[in-house]
This record gives sequence, C-alpha cells and structure tokens, in this order.
Amino acid sequence: MKQVQRGFTLIELVMVIVILGVLAAVAIPKFVDLKADAQQASMQGVAGAAASASAINYGGCSIATAASAPTKCKAVNTCTSVGTVLSGGSFPTGYTAASTTTELAAAAASNGETRTCKLTLAGYTASPDVTFEVIGAGN
Repeated sequence: MKQVQRGFTLIELVMVIVILGVLAAVAIPKFVDLKADAQQASMQGVAGAAASASAINYGGCSIATAASAPTKCKAVNTCTSVGTVLSGGSFPTGYTAASTTTELAAAAASNGETRTCKLTLAGYTASPDVTFEVIGAGN
C-alpha cells in the first residue's frame, strides 16, 4: 500500500526558519536607517525649492522693481529672506538657513550677487551639509 505524505519534515521546517532568519538579518538594518535618508532627501528638496524660488524671483525682478510690481519682485538679499519667496511665505517648520561664510553674513547681496546658504533642520545633523545659492534681487 502506498503511503501519502502529510505535513513537512523537521528538516524542511528548520531550513525555512534558517532562510527567513538570514533574510531578516539582511533586510532589517536597511529599514532601520530610512529616517536619516528621508530627512536628508527632505532637506535637499527644501534647498532646491529655495534656490529655484530665488532664481525665479530674480527673473521677476529683472523685468520689474519691488516697488512697481510687488507680486513679481520681492527683496531677497540674505539667506533668511529667501523664505519670503517660497510658497507659504517662509521656510517649512523646523528649517532655517544661514550664510556659510561669517564675513558675508552681515553683508546683504546686491542685485544679481549670489550667496551660498546652509540649510538646517531642527534636531537633525545633515551629512554632508545641504547648501543652496541665493541670488540677490529687489534691492
């Protein structure tokens, strides 16, 4: 008479557990570090938006002055003032921008002059630093 196999053998079950253990050991460290990657990507996105907004504002100021067309040209001459041209009128909550060079921090950028700004996020240390260029406009 022919026997019908029912269930799995102990060796088969142990092999499945070993394979799942190896996969878990490889996959878990990858998922644990996603927060830092997400924060870095978020900072790069905000920095890109700030640089783009600054460039668009400079273009608008090239065809109009801040006094003649306030919707097309806003005065942007420091790292913190670039927040005024972002959607919403300021940097997102927790983000700040500062000049990367101390000797230029106090000096405002003239029309067409650029400043390199460092973006920071409260509670997070970016590695590498996230920077963006601000183009002075509307002065």
